[in-house]
Amino acid sequence: MKLKFSAPCIFGLEGICANELRYLGIENVRAENGRVVFDGDYNTLARANINSRYAERIQILLAEFQANSFEELFENVKNIEWENFIGINDAFPVKGRCLSSKLMSIPDCQKIIKKAVVQRLSDKYMLSWFEETGAIHQIQFLILKDRVSIMLDTSGAGLHKRGYRAESNEAPIKETLAAAMAELSRIRSNHFVTDPMCGSGTILIESAMKAMNIAPGINRYFSCEKWDCIPKSVFDSERELAKSKIRNDCTFHCEGFDIDESALETAKRNAEIAGVADRIIFRNRDIKDFELSDGFQTVITNPPYGERLLDVKSAEELYKVMGEKFLKLHGKSYTIITPDDDFEKIFGRKADKRRKMYNGTLKCQVYMYYK
Repeated sequence: MKLKFSAPCIFGLEGICANELRYLGIENVRAENGRVVFDGDYNTLARANINSRYAERIQILLAEFQANSFEELFENVKNIEWENFIGINDAFPVKGRCLSSKLMSIPDCQKIIKKAVVQRLSDKYMLSWFEETGAIHQIQFLILKDRVSIMLDTSGAGLHKRGYRAESNEAPIKETLAAAMAELSRIRSNHFVTDPMCGSGTILIESAMKAMNIAPGINRYFSCEKWDCIPKSVFDSERELAKSKIRNDCTFHCEGFDIDESALETAKRNAEIAGVADRIIFRNRDIKDFELSDGFQTVITNPPYGERLLDVKSAEELYKVMGEKFLKLHGKSYTIITPDDDFEKIFGRKADKRRKMYNGTLKCQVYMYYK
């Protein structure tokens, strides 16, 4: 079956996410605002879920249409071939968002969409009532400027939940964003990476997984695996393919420092679960005692800042120390994320490149120094 998919992602990661999907051999990939859309089949669905480092989830994009009234919304949703995905016993809850549209009541839109799906399935299955005790088919909708998108979520838990972060420190960076920082830092299989304020180790773990080509979803479950319409062999074959591409023979290694001993213990456990513990050394060390290593070195970090753990004054003092320690030397590069617009001034020099991204709802800049 030919399908259309949508992969929502953090604002600022659309291009990175699109390139990744193209690299996976996926067809007709287009980056849009806040998402990437692409075409494929059930194998494509499994491949994207298992391998995407930057997408937040993978959705089947069932329909897009204009709706200025509840009648238009109902009829367009009813015309979708829901019976191709949802069985007689399956559950199909509805959730979504409305932005800058005539239809702005989310509860009313949920009810209309649910009613339309029930009507369609009632006609197809000759039933007036659905128990909804089977596999969950989460229906999602977005109504933006009267344009409606209707999706089926296939991932379940967000794709940033790789399965390795059983515990985390206060205010951890999202895995998808940490992976993007590793990508922007051009991490390869022979790199040496350092995070001098590593917390629970997410940046280093994502860097190691990227360098070793470990698919981020290789050890987790996706909600669509319980759907009757998807053969079990699809996910089995895509997992085996992903496992065959792991580079255990690469020379990548990294080190992480933090002043919080409990955070370091958490980082060690997370690295073990992720299967990269042998690539990372964790040590208790203050940023004030940070020293660059010999040779090529990539520093990637998410320092505490005003709205995350530290007050603004303390964060600015930290940036000054970083400016003193992160020297401009051949073979050294630095990637730093912060929401502080004055970072470059306090750090002491202009970034060679900067990129706007969101850490949750917080607008940040990724500052890159490599020249």
